[in-house]
Amino acid sequence: MPATSAEITATTLAYLQHHPDERARLRPLLDLLATTPDPTGRATLPAHVTCSGVVLNRDLRVLHIHHRASGLVLCPGGHGEAGDQSLLATAVREVAEEAGIPPGALCLAPQLLDAPVDIDVNDIDPNPDKGEGAHQHYDFRFVLYLADGEPPPISLQEAEVTGAEWRPLAEVSSPELRAKLLAVGLTGVPEPVNASALVHNGGGRYLLHLRDNFPGIWAPGEFSLLGGGREPGDATIEATLRRELAEEAPGIRLGEVEPLTVEWTTDRHGLAVPIQIFTTHWDGHPDEADLREGVLLHWFRPEDLHRLHLRDSTRHLLQEHAATRAAGRPPAPRARLVSGTVRRAVAADAEELARLRLVMLHAADIATPPGWKQTCAAWFRERLTGPGGFAAFVVDGGGAGAGALVSCAVAQYDHCLPRPGRAPYIGVIASVATDPAHRRRGHARQVVAAARQWLADAGCGQVRLTASPDGERLYRDLGFTDPDPAGPTPLAWSTP
Repeated sequence: MPATSAEITATTLAYLQHHPDERARLRPLLDLLATTPDPTGRATLPAHVTCSGVVLNRDLRVLHIHHRASGLVLCPGGHGEAGDQSLLATAVREVAEEAGIPPGALCLAPQLLDAPVDIDVNDIDPNPDKGEGAHQHYDFRFVLYLADGEPPPISLQEAEVTGAEWRPLAEVSSPELRAKLLAVGLTGVPEPVNASALVHNGGGRYLLHLRDNFPGIWAPGEFSLLGGGREPGDATIEATLRRELAEEAPGIRLGEVEPLTVEWTTDRHGLAVPIQIFTTHWDGHPDEADLREGVLLHWFRPEDLHRLHLRDSTRHLLQEHAATRAAGRPPAPRARLVSGTVRRAVAADAEELARLRLVMLHAADIATPPGWKQTCAAWFRERLTGPGGFAAFVVDGGGAGAGALVSCAVAQYDHCLPRPGRAPYIGVIASVATDPAHRRRGHARQVVAAARQWLADAGCGQVRLTASPDGERLYRDLGFTDPDPAGPTPLAWSTP
C-alpha cells in the first residue's frame, strides 16, 4: 500500500523542522496532502509526489542517470506504485529498475536514516503522448550508501535511461541537492543503524523476545533479541540500545554493555541493515521486565533454540557465544549476512565446491581436462571429512544444510617453525568464488570474513591469500595488506 497523505505530511513536517526557511515553498504541498487521498498517483493534478534515490559510493560520488525522455542527468527516481510500502520503498525500487542496483546492495546513510535529504519542486512539461498537461512533482530524495566497498555493475533500464555516471558531490546536477549533501557530513561508509542486546544470565541462559505477528514490522512472530532502530536524537549506537530497551522492557536495568559484533540483515524494503550487537548481563525474572512491546520474554538454553521460530543468524550467534564462554575465549566477530547465510561446508557440498572452483578457474582462462571436476570433488570430500586444519565456508540459498552454493572460500593452516613471538600456525585462504548470477551481493565478503576468523581462532598469526585484480579491493577493505617490505622477500620454485 503506498504512503498515505498523513504519513507524507508527517515526513514533510519533520523535514521542515530542519529546513524552516522552506516552509513557504512547501506550503502548496501541505495543502495538497490535506485535500487528496492519493498524493503519489499520476492522475493527481496539478501536482503529485515522486521519489528519488541518491546513491553514494565510498569515494563520495553520486550516481546519476541520463533520462531518455527529458535528456536530463538526474539521480534515479520516479512515480510510486501500488506495491510500494513507503516513500523510501519507491526510491529503492526506482534505483533497482533504472540502474539495476538491487536493494540488498544498498543501506541507509546513518546521518539521515530514512528521512529525505531534500524535497524538490519540479515543473513538468506537458506530455501529449501520455495525456498529461503541465504539472509539478514534489520529489522526496533519500540518500543510500552502497553496502559493499565495491560498486555493483550498472544495468540500465534502456527504455527510459541512456547512460549513467558517478559524479563527485561538488558536481551533483541539482544545486539544492548538492548544497544539502555537502552540509550533512556524509562519509559513504555504512555504520550500524540498529542495535540489539544479547542478554545472558551468567548461567547459560539467554533472554529472547517474541515479537508481535503483525504485517509491516521486522521479523513478525519470531523470537529475537531485544533492540531496535536508531533515531535522530540518539547520540551513539549504545544510546539507541538503551533507549530501545527502556521503551520495550523498562524493568531491565542495563548496567555495562559491551560491543560484540556487527551483523547484517535486511529490512522490509530489502535494504542491507548493519546491527550492532551488544552483550550484557541480567539475571532477573522476565515478569520483572515490564514488557511494553511484543508478546513475551523468556530465558532459553542454546540446546533448546531448535524448537523456536527464529532466524538462523540469531541461533548461530547465541550458540557461538555460549561455546566461546565455555571455552574461555572472547566471542569471534561474525561474517556479514545480507542475502544469504554463511556456514561451514560439509562433505555433501563437495560437488558444489568443485563446480565453484571451476567457475573461478575458467574466469582466469585456466582449462580443465574431462573428468577433472570429479577429481576435484573427491579432493574436497576427503578433506572435509579428514582431520583439522582444513575448512570451507559457503553461502547457499536455503540457509542451512547442503544445497546449491552461491559462494565459497577455502581455508587451511599448518604449523610454523618455532620463533619467539610467532603464532603457532600460518593460514591460507584460497578458491574464493561466487556464482556469476549471485555476484555483487556481499557473498564473497561473507565467506572470506568467516574463513579469516576461523583461521584466527585456530591460532594463525598471519593469513595469506592471492588477490586477483577484481578481488583486491574487497580484500584490502577486509584488512589484508601488502607484505612487510622490510621482511623476507617471498620467492617460489616450481618443477620444470
